[in-house]
Amino acid sequence: WIRPPQNQRPSYHRLFQAKQLSFGIFSRSALASSASMPKFSRKLQGKSMTPLIPLQSWLQFPWEKPLHHLAESPLLNSENSQWPALPRGIQGNSRSTEAASLKAHSKEYPWAARMNQSLRNLHRVTIPELLVIFCIINLLNYMDRGAIASNGVNGSTRSYDDKGKCNPATGIQGNFNLSNFEDGVLSSSFMVRLLIASPIFASLAKSFNPFRLIGVGLTVWTVAVLGCGSSFAFWFIVLCRMFVGVGEASFISLAAPFIDDNAPHKQKAVWLGVFYMCIPSGVALGYVYGGYVGKHFSWRYAFWGEAVLMAPFAVLGFLMKPLQLKGFPATDATDSIKMASSTQRHLKTRIIFKLVVMRLRSPLKLQLVAVSKSFTQFAKDMKVLCKEKVFVVNVLGYVSYNFVIGAYSYWGPKAGYNIYKMIQTFVLSCHKNANMIFGAVTIICGIIGTLSGGFILDRVTATIPNAFKLLSGATFLGAIFCFTAFTLKSLNGFIALFALGELLVFATQAPVNYVCLHCGEPSLRPLSMAISTVAIHIFGDVPSSPLVGIVQTAKTITGTVTNEIETQ
Repeated sequence: WIRPPQNQRPSYHRLFQAKQLSFGIFSRSALASSASMPKFSRKLQGKSMTPLIPLQSWLQFPWEKPLHHLAESPLLNSENSQWPALPRGIQGNSRSTEAASLKAHSKEYPWAARMNQSLRNLHRVTIPELLVIFCIINLLNYMDRGAIASNGVNGSTRSYDDKGKCNPATGIQGNFNLSNFEDGVLSSSFMVRLLIASPIFASLAKSFNPFRLIGVGLTVWTVAVLGCGSSFAFWFIVLCRMFVGVGEASFISLAAPFIDDNAPHKQKAVWLGVFYMCIPSGVALGYVYGGYVGKHFSWRYAFWGEAVLMAPFAVLGFLMKPLQLKGFPATDATDSIKMASSTQRHLKTRIIFKLVVMRLRSPLKLQLVAVSKSFTQFAKDMKVLCKEKVFVVNVLGYVSYNFVIGAYSYWGPKAGYNIYKMIQTFVLSCHKNANMIFGAVTIICGIIGTLSGGFILDRVTATIPNAFKLLSGATFLGAIFCFTAFTLKSLNGFIALFALGELLVFATQAPVNYVCLHCGEPSLRPLSMAISTVAIHIFGDVPSSPLVGIVQTAKTITGTVTNEIETQ
């Protein structure tokens, strides 16, 4: 509960106009003299007593922390301060006193009670709901990757079959007449901005609220995907794909630490498995989604549909009540505020006004200082992280894994179509479709494999040594099955071995990310996830798609020349 001092009316007026503040205690004279607050003035004019209205129990601006957890500041220690003491009857520390006062004044001022209650419950989500939200966002992120690799969206250039029949150009590759190398660049272009933006977002998370950063990133993602669907040239769609990477960067390095913080102790690996299950499932869903939309409508509609699906989550990032990552300092951006013991229940009036007025008068300066500190701390954290041998070994293995998976995920549908003659139309079981087969196999194996990896790691006790054992065995066996699958001539044999390989390969998702999260200090987790993402992409799936495209083009040219020589 607070009572504004008479000599701070202008500052208090500015505070009231801030959207996310709920200061509800005004003196009748102060309100009557404020011409810019007519609605509230009319409600309180004519009252014989100075009204007291409950102060919101948490401030979303600028601290977003419960007030009763804030410590006494040096600003509070001055006995000669002009700031008034708390009103009588509510100076106690008990929550019951606050509750009784709130109930009494809510009856007299129901409009204030409604305002405070609506702000108190503003988009508050439970931990399971938070996991579901993160999973859906992750699913949409990787659905976009699968969609652009699908035959319906990616398409092909004009070609002729053995009988001389012309196959028309389709999709992005046919629309812009792209070579295989350019097509591979298209799949990797979004990684460029992703690699640059991931460490930046991870560092800014120490100074700015992570949920707001996610909201900014997803907004960029939505606009960029809309641009992909509206592209008119190859360079423009490449530029839009780069900004898709910026949007994803804000999410991938922050979601896993939130899940690790809030998951039950004995189910951390399973929760991580559920989250990372969305990677193979999203890619597979993208194959099916892109193939269907590209065939029945246009490849442009596939991107527009993704933007519509992601837009609500971008808005939710700005509205959802934030949580605090463990191991991070409070994002107050004010050095005079420190965390207090759990027995403190209130904060005196003068600290609220002095600190908020200071924040309102120089917001730009404080933000610039926070950004500067973020980049300075980033250099120190990078040095610590690179000296962590467990992290380095884990990332090196993850890079090799991602190099192969990147090539499989992008060129797999085309390889299956060319090797096993999977035709483009899907009619019951007698006609096979490359998108549908790869999509179905990857969805089933991705879900089962990823969940199994997390479950097994929890069963054998989630530790870094056990995680490495699981990683080594699953990767070794999975690579053997996947390699052997592409050497078979039988489609049924290919599907069987490829499914077994994917089960084992996707079982590594939970263990490898568990190691990334627990190999260093808790405050380094977002940066650890960001640097891991940068490494696996810049040395993994970013170069693998274009390199495979070059090899495929060279092989095609060599085969064509050889056939012509043999014919002559």
